[in-house]
Amino acid sequence: MADIWTQEDLSPIRDKVYTYLKDAILRGEYKAGDRLVERVLAEKLNISRTPIREALFRLETQRFVRTVPRRGVVVNEIPQAEILEVFMILASLESLAVRLAAEKVDGATETEIDQLMAEMDAALSDGNGEDAVELNVKYNELIGRAAGNPKLHEMLVDLKDYVRAFSNLSSSLPGRTKEALREHKDILNAVRSGEADLAESFTRIHLEKSKKAYLSGSMAAGD
Repeated sequence: MADIWTQEDLSPIRDKVYTYLKDAILRGEYKAGDRLVERVLAEKLNISRTPIREALFRLETQRFVRTVPRRGVVVNEIPQAEILEVFMILASLESLAVRLAAEKVDGATETEIDQLMAEMDAALSDGNGEDAVELNVKYNELIGRAAGNPKLHEMLVDLKDYVRAFSNLSSSLPGRTKEALREHKDILNAVRSGEADLAESFTRIHLEKSKKAYLSGSMAAGD
């Protein structure tokens, strides 16, 4: 990975480091409280400290990490109340996104939805959890394109990544991954049919169930 990173253009390197670190946090490779040391990361990625520092600053503005006196940069630990606030915001913004998508649906979007729902059916049949994660990304991208509002899509991606990083217990609950896929299919069907009210209703139900799964997972983990 580090072999393809050169010092010729710091901006792309900075972006790649940001993506690498953010994905590592999302995967759980770096957990709450873990230190992210510039020197160690620079040696690991075989690059200078400057793009590391810039990427960490960007992550700190998004509250994925924070600076602690005498410890340096650590992965943030988010209280449950804040996660619940984000779920509330997501309910409003994602409901708006699916409403816009349903109101603007066209033949190209219908074809995309048909293809994605076929992939979801296959994932539901074989129970592949990795496929479910990829399909969730595809779902978000499809809704974002169909809504035709790039800024709204950007805000949703950031919020969902935030929730994914700090409330990943919900997807580990038995049956929740398949249930969430089925909920996404219901939303897509409503969008495809141009039923904005139904798409919005299904979205709010989906996020409410996701919030409850998070709370159940938190209680099981003893938080």
